[in-house]
Amino acid sequence: MSVERQLKEQFAENREIVDALLADGSEPDAEYTIEHHFSATNFDRLEKAAVDAFKLGFEVNDAEEMELEDGSVIFCFDAIAYHKLEAPLLDKACEQLIQLAVKQKVDYDGWGTYFVGDDADMDDDEEDDEESADSFH
Repeated sequence: MSVERQLKEQFAENREIVDALLADGSEPDAEYTIEHHFSATNFDRLEKAAVDAFKLGFEVNDAEEMELEDGSVIFCFDAIAYHKLEAPLLDKACEQLIQLAVKQKVDYDGWGTYFVGDDADMDDDEEDDEESADSFH
């Protein structure tokens, strides 16, 4: 898929996720934790992507190893940002991170966040049952 097409699809998805969260009553003016997901089969490439994401100002968590259903192994990490749930801010971050992923030959797997509002005050058991707005490709 071309970068332009991937960006166009991601921008549309950004609006769908924002609209869905806000329609469900999530706080429009709250600061959200936005987790941008990356994965790769090559750890060295993933590590370079993490360094690049950090240089762009994202908080980067430690890479994790995951075994897929077919038995293959991938490595993944999240690049984390904190800001309002606004499509232009998400579009800018996604554009930077998708271009970074292309440069480092890793996969950008979308982003996720959590509902912020009165329902977010649930105890941990109920929170685990709540749906998070997560976007995966």
